[in-house]
Amino acid sequence: MNTKNMWNTAGTAGLALGGVSSIYLFLTQLLSGSMEEVSLWQQILSFVLWTIKFCGCIWIMWFFMKKFASENKDADNKDVFRMGMATAVLSAILYSAVNLANMLYISADYYQTLYQTLMEQMSGVLDSNSMTMMEQMIENMPQLTFFYTITYCFLFGTVLSAILSRNIPEKDPFAEYKPEEE
Repeated sequence: MNTKNMWNTAGTAGLALGGVSSIYLFLTQLLSGSMEEVSLWQQILSFVLWTIKFCGCIWIMWFFMKKFASENKDADNKDVFRMGMATAVLSAILYSAVNLANMLYISADYYQTLYQTLMEQMSGVLDSNSMTMMEQMIENMPQLTFFYTITYCFLFGTVLSAILSRNIPEKDPFAEYKPEEE
């Protein structure tokens, strides 16, 4: 089992998964446009985009795990799972970094408007101590989001790779009944 080969495949897969998720991030942000009322069509389109992203990410993980297993004939289910975990780590880092850069630099105005709208809506419900606490939390929102996102993406990818690796490579149920080759 070649570790370099595993990390190369995981890197390519992580780039693909992180890329798809990043494209989805920017598409939904573009779709939401202004902070005004969201139409039914925007909600439907947003759901369709999420479904495509979700299914696409599962398919990409499955594709690269199958590719890894076919390129490494000696790879077993455990090796394929490790490659899936490496993919999960790399894609989580990429997507979380893009999301952080988006919140801090690329679309900082968008998030500032979002936070202001949230604070205006909550001002009638919360007392001054709660509002102060909320403002402090919003100041740390990019960092909190980064660590939440990297954790969520890694856990999701790990569970997905555990599920998919059970049948990659496919097991021969009759392998123990075949005569041994000499």
